Amino acid sequence: MHPTWQDPWWVEGAHAWIDGRLDALGLARTGDIEQPHVYEWSTVMRVPTAGGDVWFKANHDALRHEAALVELLSRRRPDVVPPLLARDGEHGWMLMGHAGEQLRALVPVERSLDRWCDALAAYARVQLAMVDDVDELLALGVPDMRLALLPGKLERLLVEIDAEPRFHEGVPRVADLCEELAAFGIPDTIQHDDLHDGQVFVRDGRHLVLDWGDACVTHPFLSLAVTLEGVIAWGLDDVEDSVDTAPFRDAYLGPFAERYDGDLAAACEIAVRLGWACRAVNGHLDSDVAHTRTRLRMWLDGRA
Repeated sequence: MHPTWQDPWWVEGAHAWIDGRLDALGLARTGDIEQPHVYEWSTVMRVPTAGGDVWFKANHDALRHEAALVELLSRRRPDVVPPLLARDGEHGWMLMGHAGEQLRALVPVERSLDRWCDALAAYARVQLAMVDDVDELLALGVPDMRLALLPGKLERLLVEIDAEPRFHEGVPRVADLCEELAAFGIPDTIQHDDLHDGQVFVRDGRHLVLDWGDACVTHPFLSLAVTLEGVIAWGLDDVEDSVDTAPFRDAYLGPFAERYDGDLAAACEIAVRLGWACRAVNGHLDSDVAHTRTRLRMWLDGRA
C-alpha cells in the first residue's frame, strides 16, 4: 500500500482540493467523502454531490501522467471516457463524473457478453482518434512500448526478475513477431494495456473506458491479449476457452477495417501473443513478481 494514501495529512489535503474544485464547478457536496479503493499505485474517493456522485483519483509518481492523458482523451473522444471535471497536473489528481454501471456487474445479471462488442468498437475508435497524438502522448509521460523497443525491454525485465532460460530463449521470436506485426502497417497509438470488465462502464447507453493509468504507446492490437484471452474467453462461468472470441475480435477490428487493408485477423493473432509480453513489461511491479511471471507464461505458453 502507498505509504500516504490514508495518512490524515494527505487525506485532508485531498479533501480540501476536492472541495475547492466543487466550489469552482458550482457543485455542493451532500455527504462525507469515502475512500473505497486504496492500492499501492492509486487511490479513489467517492464524493456525493447535489448533482450525483463524482470521483477523485490520485496515482503514485509513475502513473501521475494519467490525469493529463485522460484530459487529452476527453478532448478526442468525450463519448468514450467519463467527464473530466478537474485535474491537478502537479500532483496528477483528477475529479471525474460518474461513469455508470460497471460491465463486471452487468454481465452476470444479463447473462450475456454482447456488450463487449459495442465496448470494443468504441475503444477502437478512441485508438484511431489518437494516432496523430503519439508525440504528445510520449511527452506527457505515457510509457513507450513501441514494437521496435519491446524485445529489448522484455530482455531487461527477464534479467531483473531472474527468469528461467526458456523465457530468454523466446526473446528473438518476440523480435521476429514485432517485425511481422509492424509490416501490416497499423500505426502506433494509445493502448490501454489492462482492458478488462472492471474498466468498462455503461452510462446512458454508452460504453465508457476508465483507468488509463497502465496505458502505453504501442501497436493498438496488443490490447486484445488481456481482453480476449484474459477475460472474454473465460465466458460467463469462468471456464477457460469456453467462448469463441472471433466475433468480439471482429467487432473491435470493424473501425480499423474502415481505414486499413490487409488481413487484420492475422495481425491480431500475432498481437495477442505480443500483448502478454507488453503487459509483463509495462505492468511489472517489484512487489508483485508473481503477476509478471503469469503474464510471461501467457506470452510464451498461451496458458498461465
